[in-house]
Amino acid sequence: MTSPVEATLAYAEQFHHEDEILHAARQRGLEMGAVPILPGGGAALSFIATVVNAKSVVEIGTGCGVSGLWLLRGMRGDGTLTSVDVEPEHQRLARHAFAEAGFSGGRVRLISGRALDVLPRLSDGGYDMVFADGAKQEYADYLAEAVRLLRVGGVVAFDNALWHDRVADPAQRDPDTVSLRELGKLVQGDDRLRSVLMPLGDGLLAAVKIAQ
Repeated sequence: MTSPVEATLAYAEQFHHEDEILHAARQRGLEMGAVPILPGGGAALSFIATVVNAKSVVEIGTGCGVSGLWLLRGMRGDGTLTSVDVEPEHQRLARHAFAEAGFSGGRVRLISGRALDVLPRLSDGGYDMVFADGAKQEYADYLAEAVRLLRVGGVVAFDNALWHDRVADPAQRDPDTVSLRELGKLVQGDDRLRSVLMPLGDGLLAAVKIAQ
């Protein structure tokens, strides 16, 4: 039987609906092994992008375009999404999804490569939002880069912050789970950030930069 807590979390997740374009992008991602953010987390990304009036956003992990669609729909109409991924074929499918949704090529800058090679080339303080859904064991490094990239008032967000219910279980000690726990400690301990952990999707950890 479903517990009240499970029913509540399912209700919160199902509160957010995907249209045909998002659903098609999700299916392509699953077929390619690029598991996309769930609708609840995606809706939170769109909400955050709207709240911060995001014009410049960095995405770590393009996948097949699901999270990018959520971000673009929350961003300003003149905004640009810079998305980094190591898989060119994933980015090709993402570009198809963005075009299908009506976002011109000028709204999206796709960069193929390792995030930790690309991010250092981006401008300090030049971005309103950074979203990470890449290699979990690199999340701490993504955080350091994101704090540098963000303006004061900008937001960094990490998908899979609860990692299939493993992060909350101290018996789980695999490298990815340990890395995600460490990320939480780093965010909480950084005086430049004010954070929130949302149990939407597989968990979304977000933090606003409140000081340089």
